[in-house]
This record gives sequence, C-alpha cells and structure tokens, in this order.
Amino acid sequence: MNPIARRQTRSLQLGNLRIGGDAPISIQSMLNVKTSDLQAVQEQIRRLVSAGCEIIRFSVMDLDDARAIPALKRIAGVPLVADIHFDHKLAIAAIEHGIDGLRINPGNIGSRKGVESLVDAARECKIPIRIGVNSGSLPKELLAKYGHGAKAMVEAALSHVQILEELGYYEIKISVKASNLPLMLTSYRELSRRCDYPLHLGVTEAGTLLSGSIKSAIGLGILLEQGIGDTLRVSLSDDPVREVYVARQILIGLGLRTGLQIVSCPTCGRTRIDLIGLAQKVEAALQEFADKELTIAVMGCAVNGPGEAREADFGIAGGNKEGLIFARGEIIKKVPEELLLSSLIEVIREHV
Repeated sequence: MNPIARRQTRSLQLGNLRIGGDAPISIQSMLNVKTSDLQAVQEQIRRLVSAGCEIIRFSVMDLDDARAIPALKRIAGVPLVADIHFDHKLAIAAIEHGIDGLRINPGNIGSRKGVESLVDAARECKIPIRIGVNSGSLPKELLAKYGHGAKAMVEAALSHVQILEELGYYEIKISVKASNLPLMLTSYRELSRRCDYPLHLGVTEAGTLLSGSIKSAIGLGILLEQGIGDTLRVSLSDDPVREVYVARQILIGLGLRTGLQIVSCPTCGRTRIDLIGLAQKVEAALQEFADKELTIAVMGCAVNGPGEAREADFGIAGGNKEGLIFARGEIIKKVPEELLLSSLIEVIREHV
C-alpha cells in the first residue's frame, strides 16, 4: 500500500505533544462528565489514556471547572484542552490554571476586545487556540451573506484567524465540523486550500455507536486519504473510550498508524463454529495488544480460512466444532471449539 502524502501544515506545541508538520495524526476525545466532579473526571481520564487517547478536551462552564485543571493535569499525562463558549473570561481563567490548549467558537465567543484579552493571556506560554466552527452555531451575519453552506463555515474560521493574526498570534488550529457529510467535506477541502494551519477533523453529532462510527469513518477516511488532517475526534453518543477505539481503527485501516487488526469472516452456511461470538471475544480479549503491529485472523471454514490464517501473524481456521491455531504461517495445533480462544491467546503471549 502506498503511503498517504499528507498536506504540509505549520507545526505547534500542545503541551507535550507536537501537532502538524510531520507529526503523527493525534486522537482526541472529550469528557462527558462535569469537569469539577473530580472523582468522575479522573476515572474517565484514566480510561481514555489507557485506551490510547492523546488529547483530552473538556467543558469549562464556570470557575469551578477552571480551578479543577491542576488536579486533572496531575493524572492525565496527555495535553488537556478547555472548551469555551460565550465567556472569554473563562478561557483566561483556564490559562491561569495551566491549561495546555483552548477551543473557542467564533460564533459565540463575543467581542474582539474579549479575544484580545484572551490572546494576551495565551501569548506568554504560546498556548494553542483551536478555532472550532460548527455548522449549528455560525455567525448570523455570515448566514445572511452566504446561507448555510461551506462558504459560511470557512469564512467564519478565517475571519477569526485574521483577528488572531492581526494580534500577532499564530498558535492556531482550526476545525469546521458539520453533521452533514457533504458540507463537512467541502468545508475542510476549501479550508485546506486557503491556509496551512493544522486542522482538527470531526463529524459533529455523528450519532450512536454504529451509525456514528460509519459516518465518521466515511468523512474522516476521505479527508485523511487526501492528506488532510492533523488531529481528529470521532463524536459518538456513547462512552468516550469507544470514540478512541473507532478513531484508532480508522487510522490503522488507512495505514496512518500501526496497531492490532482483527480479520474475521462474515460467516456462511459452511461455518460449524460460533464464529461471530468467537470473533467478538477475540477482539475484547486482545485489547492488551492494541498498540502492537499484529494481524489476527478468525476464520470460519476451509475455503479461505487456512489461507487467511497463514497470512496473519496469528489465526484460527475453524472446522467442525474445532479449529486450527496458526502462528507466523505455521499450524501450531488443532483444538476443540471451546478451547480456541484460550489457545489463541496462549500462543500469542508465547510469541509476542
């Protein structure tokens, strides 16, 4: 597979993570509990980091949320981004409490004077500011001028970029998210043609686990294959940890990062083991190897099973209530169906 040629963007530092330039594409998610609820937040941060989340965003809706930032930084180990709406003073409070990055929405952040105060506070530590445009909260004057489309999305972003540039501030990242895929794709393509700032990708309000994952895979996958995007979030009405898992699979599928891949067949009338249940159990059991460059095949019958299992690093080729365990192309053993999962895990642990 030919490597994807990524669009060259400016480079910036978000906490301990490099964004843009030739840095790897980073995975972001967002907390869905009240930021000042430290017990709930700390547990969610631990789960996200363990799943491979590299940037964590959270809402700052009041001063209690801003004051929680030092405690969150002590446990996170990854950059934290404060999501600010309506009140630039909360952004300044987040900066004062050590936030790594900010996300503001030009549709509701307020006057230029407030933005100037925000930039003055961010300048000393070069805190990146993400200009986050959403299709549902575009400035009224742009909607009146362009209608609800990509021109309004891009102009909303670039007009705010212009303010920051006029203030001599260039630590900028941009997103133009929409739930409508054609609008999202057109907006990001146009934005990528008109500036070289790092872009954060996302399909906003994508939906529940299944529909949202499909929608995100289409939208993000198209843009990433075209070399567009420096960070991304999969937005699901679900546990944020699942957002990280889906994002990682999108990047692995495109060859933009390495990691665990499960190859499993859809089953047919020839299948004589519970292949669907087995594949689900294999996927869940092997999450300890999520960051390993491994391909695991779980196949149901003799048509493609042995061939696919030999091509994978490790695999199962099912038979009649039994199956073969493969490692690095070689048959290791034949075991009954009820021992396939435990035998596969045992063989992987022996070899990895």
